[in-house]
Amino acid sequence: MSTYIRWAMTTLVLALATIAVAPPRPLEAAGAAVIDQEVDAALVALYANTPRAQELGERAKGVLVFPNIVKAGFLVGAQYGDGALRVQGRTVGYYNTVAASYGFQAGVQAFSYALFFMTDGALKYLQESEGWEIGTGPSIVVLDEGMAQSLSTTTLRDDVYAFIFHQEGLMAGVGLQGSKITKIHPAQ
Repeated sequence: MSTYIRWAMTTLVLALATIAVAPPRPLEAAGAAVIDQEVDAALVALYANTPRAQELGERAKGVLVFPNIVKAGFLVGAQYGDGALRVQGRTVGYYNTVAASYGFQAGVQAFSYALFFMTDGALKYLQESEGWEIGTGPSIVVLDEGMAQSLSTTTLRDDVYAFIFHQEGLMAGVGLQGSKITKIHPAQ
């Protein structure tokens, strides 16, 4: 391996590690209006492609949508994105999600995800916590289109349901485990 390739790989790994451990900076978040527009577009796309997601949204106590998560990695990876919490169709708060990972990975990917909070307790946990790490707190089930088809009023028993959608890029696999969600205050 050439010296240049080693230098480039080392620089990329160090940059990703720095991004992964740096605390989120609310001042750098996209403006509230931009986040709301992106959330609107993401929900329209999700509901058009997955009608059961819309049914879930109508029953949910709140829906937290991250319309544009960017994940990059080479052995060490990081992902970041901003989103909005909707209750009864209105934005009641803004959040970001940050995650770090390690292992055999290389590439860049963008995706969206929506969390449907089905109970008052789960929604309250999100709103009152200083930061929610997915995998702790309320139970969460990640759904795809096939699993969503089997949902009914009798099978809806979990606190939070997640849909991952709009996947684009050159990285295999997307996971939410270990993602930390923190409230932010974007510029109006």
